[in-house]
Amino acid sequence: EKLSSMNDVDWNNFLKRVCSLLNSTEKSTGAARSKLNLLYYLCTVAVRKEIASRLMSSQLFPILIQQLRAASSWDIRARVARVIGLVALHTAELGENVPISEAVVLLTELIRENFRNSKLKQCLLPALGELLYLVAREEEKGEHPRECWAVPSAAYTVLMRCLREGVRLFHG
Repeated sequence: EKLSSMNDVDWNNFLKRVCSLLNSTEKSTGAARSKLNLLYYLCTVAVRKEIASRLMSSQLFPILIQQLRAASSWDIRARVARVIGLVALHTAELGENVPISEAVVLLTELIRENFRNSKLKQCLLPALGELLYLVAREEEKGEHPRECWAVPSAAYTVLMRCLREGVRLFHG
């Protein structure tokens, strides 16, 4: 409630603190725990449409992508993927400048590199699926040129490969 009703100044201060904590390069156990707690918090607030939309169009989204790429802990990477997926699921609209393509490419690469690790795939696939669905939803509206969020064919290939493997495991 409080986040939804924040004025722009308070919202920007909140975002600066969140981004600063996520960008922290401190390697202590306490720093990692704080980062994880912050990511858990973002998961809980990202289910509100207005908050998800504000997060998606903020400086936080590129930082989430950076954390997905560079975090030393897979716990943090998995939680970042969860935040990305929830924000994509609940966002009301997508601005042209949101680096969706970068997130799709990175998730695709991470899934491909860790294809045999089913636990990691279970963390990464939902975020990729939500981003692809968001792009499809936005393209259906027709308000932005298709080039805004180019989705590489590799993303579809990886997704289909995972789905085929899942079907084989389920029936197998």
